[in-house]
Amino acid sequence: MVWMFGIEIWEKMIPVRMMRKMVWERSMNKLSRGLSSSQIRKPRPPSLVSLDLIDEWSSTFTHSHSPPIQKSTVNNDSARIIDGRSAAEEIKSSIAVEVSRMKESIGKVPGLAVILVGQRRDSLAYVRNKIMACHEVGFRISIAELPESCTEDDVCDALSNYNKDASIHGILVQLPLPQKSLEQHFDEGKILNVLSLEKDVDGFHPLNIGNLAIQGREPLFIPCTAKGCIELLLSSDVEIVGKRAVVIGRSNIVGLPTFLLLQRHHATVSIVHAYSENPEVITREADILVAAAGVPNLVRGSWLKPGAVVLDVGINPIEDPESEHGYRLIGDVCFEDAVRIASAVTPVPGGVGPMTVAMLLLNTLEAAKRALCFT
Repeated sequence: MVWMFGIEIWEKMIPVRMMRKMVWERSMNKLSRGLSSSQIRKPRPPSLVSLDLIDEWSSTFTHSHSPPIQKSTVNNDSARIIDGRSAAEEIKSSIAVEVSRMKESIGKVPGLAVILVGQRRDSLAYVRNKIMACHEVGFRISIAELPESCTEDDVCDALSNYNKDASIHGILVQLPLPQKSLEQHFDEGKILNVLSLEKDVDGFHPLNIGNLAIQGREPLFIPCTAKGCIELLLSSDVEIVGKRAVVIGRSNIVGLPTFLLLQRHHATVSIVHAYSENPEVITREADILVAAAGVPNLVRGSWLKPGAVVLDVGINPIEDPESEHGYRLIGDVCFEDAVRIASAVTPVPGGVGPMTVAMLLLNTLEAAKRALCFT
């Protein structure tokens, strides 16, 4: 049983072409209300926000038009496993040395604040990992736990308090925030706008994302998962320049910043999302594939180009009575297929996840050095 996605929702998906037509017609109807016939003849295109759709991956569009699985010719046995834990430990060791030097020199250490809303199981796990990592490197950490019933103002107040706290150099709001209902939800954009740019160690502030997108601009912070993916590629001697890369998923947290960062590293990048036609055809051309859809085992062997490098960002809990906690974690990529076809692949857990936490620590260290004028 998969907790995060209901089959009933998948099977009721409206076909892509019909959905696009509905969105356009809905937008045109809004624009035409109250206008004269002469004004209606020249309609303006709908606003970008009115075109937004929630990505719900349909079970009906997986694995169609799939050719026979081909084994990689790059590796005769199996794909190289990209060990995110080992890479993250090396980075944390170097951060711990810098923190020790900072404490001896100026008597201060980096401070990280985490705002956690609700009790999502995956969010709780992520926050636990971040707390442990902060203790390992010598950071000060503060946690603001808010109930799911809290308001946007409550979250913004917690942010404002941390903005003013000189001992806190980095702040993150654990995303995604819980959705109370289809009609009522937290406005993440409004909340992130309250966050001090200098303390945005998650890299989600609009100015950080904007500067990441523009050539010649440098964001203060790069989003941690995207930064971790690139670091894994570089440390594994994977060539990025000129290669074809595909990112599955277009979330503001992972998909979009990873797309932008791969572009900045001169890859030719495509994004596949829930409304893409024949996604497996697109992904089969990828030299580098980053899977971040949040759908367990979405990517099967028929989606992979032989010899591709596969980064699996998905962390999906599925029921497992034999596991200690009653569940286990699997990725968006079928690992058993990937190791037979790809040249290199990240495991779940133990791949991109540890690197995400390491990049958060690195961003926080940079924020503290900047705030304390420490070199």
